[in-house]
Amino acid sequence: MKQVLASLPRASLALALLAGPGISFAAAFDSGSTGSDGVLNLTVNTEIQLPESGVLNYTSINVPAGVTLKFKKNTANTPVYLLASGDVTIAGTIDISGEDARATGTYGDGVLGDDGIPGDGGPGGYAGGRGGREDAQQRPAIIRGGAGLGPGGGGGGVEGANGCSAQGYYKYMGVGGGHVSATSRYMSCSTYPPAAVGKSYGSVLIQPMAGGSGGGGGLGGNSFPGSGGGGGGGAILIAASGTLRVTGNINARGGDGGGISGTGVGSQGAGGSGGAIRLVGSRVEGGGTLWADGGCINSGNSRRQLCYLSGSNGSSGYGGSAGRIRIEGDAITYTGTASPAYVGDTPRAVFIAQAPTLRIVSVAGQPVPANATGIADVVLPATASESPLEVGFSTTNIPLGNQITLRAVPAYGAAVEVVSPAIQGSETAGTAQASITLPAGPTTLQATTTYTVVVASLNDAALVERLSRLAQNERVEKVEVTIALEGEALAKLVTASGKSFEMPYSSIAEVGFRG
Repeated sequence: MKQVLASLPRASLALALLAGPGISFAAAFDSGSTGSDGVLNLTVNTEIQLPESGVLNYTSINVPAGVTLKFKKNTANTPVYLLASGDVTIAGTIDISGEDARATGTYGDGVLGDDGIPGDGGPGGYAGGRGGREDAQQRPAIIRGGAGLGPGGGGGGVEGANGCSAQGYYKYMGVGGGHVSATSRYMSCSTYPPAAVGKSYGSVLIQPMAGGSGGGGGLGGNSFPGSGGGGGGGAILIAASGTLRVTGNINARGGDGGGISGTGVGSQGAGGSGGAIRLVGSRVEGGGTLWADGGCINSGNSRRQLCYLSGSNGSSGYGGSAGRIRIEGDAITYTGTASPAYVGDTPRAVFIAQAPTLRIVSVAGQPVPANATGIADVVLPATASESPLEVGFSTTNIPLGNQITLRAVPAYGAAVEVVSPAIQGSETAGTAQASITLPAGPTTLQATTTYTVVVASLNDAALVERLSRLAQNERVEKVEVTIALEGEALAKLVTASGKSFEMPYSSIAEVGFRG
């Protein structure tokens, strides 16, 4: 049996390299579209293949009422970047939602061949975790549900008695994908162990773009698997130099966990988290609908059931976290519905310049594709899990001497984590290696690194002053930056008084920080 290693796509960080000069907000907003893709004027339902950059350059865009526009993922699974040098009208539907997990056991269609299969993420979003396999002996290594993918992937269902009480926190169920908020297992008791959560990530700026994370799969049963988790909603930026009008809808919801039924069936997978919608234009208007809610579960042959994250009994249900919606315009007269509520602002730069990046380039001597798909990017023999092997990294704009934390997340069972030696080479082209013994079976690799920049070493009084404004006018002594394979780079400003202010890297990049 072969072992499959999958490196998470680094959709958001890859596009950071496309950044150009900052946009002057004093002038009319410029989307940066080259117009090379011409006019997009749809008349029928259409699915567009995303280029490897994820960027589409139009002169104008029109999605009329009754027409749905979808996107086929590229190999790097980037978000969708729709740029227009003129106007954009969305009277129909743009659908980048996460997929629902398949029905399991005798539920729904009764098809058994797809039991336990999770939902895929929308473009820029991440897949849910597989449902644990069936096993009459209920062996943990077989029946554990898989974790959802992405920076906020929900944990899979595990074996063992419930905590707290006879009802407890239902550890056999999947955890919804995190995004704006963290998620945890369904619970009905007042105490809860800080484990199996879907982490929160991202910021209100939605820069770089990051889609939703997958929900965890449920524990496998005696006769049937658990159901898979829903996929995370995708991520989309629509930028128009002219007017951006939405009278239809844009759907970036997370997918539902699969429905389950039957004797000896496993447990329930959870919903994926909502994705991200960012609309930017000289004028943004319309009365349409924007959705970036988390997914839920399919119950009673109905979608989006038991979505709640909190309730009067302290329960957190099967839902994934909501994603983010942002509208930026010199004039915003949008009067439609947004769930969750949108954040409004004046236009910011479409892309970030010179953002730090981190990538896995090899596993056991085998190269990892530059545009990793997250599915069978490297295939190793089953014996590879019997001894340590080397994982190679490349970095840009990350100071030398820093270390990288490597995390291996198997489809079933517990994750393994190691720390690499120091990054070597140059800041523009750094390298590092880490030795790790991989879990058996399909495994996803994740990685992060954190470094600190002492502000006094920048020798730029004007920049120091601008950073202080981001820290409530306190003097900033150092900046801590965290970079991951997926999601956006994050920053923490630490002041002379010991206070800290966390924000996306894009916030400090916009005031001129490079480091």
